Amino acid sequence: MTACKLIALDADDLIVVSAHVQEATVRAGDIHWRPQEKRLVVALRRPDWDEVIVGHADAAPHTAALRFDRVLSCRSRQIDLADTASALELLAIRFEPGTPPGGQVTLYFAGGAALRLEVECLECELADLA
Repeated sequence: MTACKLIALDADDLIVVSAHVQEATVRAGDIHWRPQEKRLVVALRRPDWDEVIVGHADAAPHTAALRFDRVLSCRSRQIDLADTASALELLAIRFEPGTPPGGQVTLYFAGGAALRLEVECLECELADLA
């Protein structure tokens, strides 16, 4: 088990991060929007896709942190952040360019839930913990 640390500074980088967090589980209480810091932090449990690809279907998931910096706003759809125990399944993350270098980052969850971030520029980090 090798710890993963990825940084995304453009849409192509974010595609790689998105692949690593596909089917990750997130509790609503582990979504932390910090407007004063212009930061969104999401704790999640992500499948170890590297192990699955080589045939270890029973690979343990990784606990990881997904962080976005330079976030101007964060809006949610069909996510009750007050219900801290509710579970979400992260399906994908996409970047839509706006006025360069900014744009919108959308985190898509199963069942139509989503988080949309308005960003000054794309700065994302995925880091496995422990």
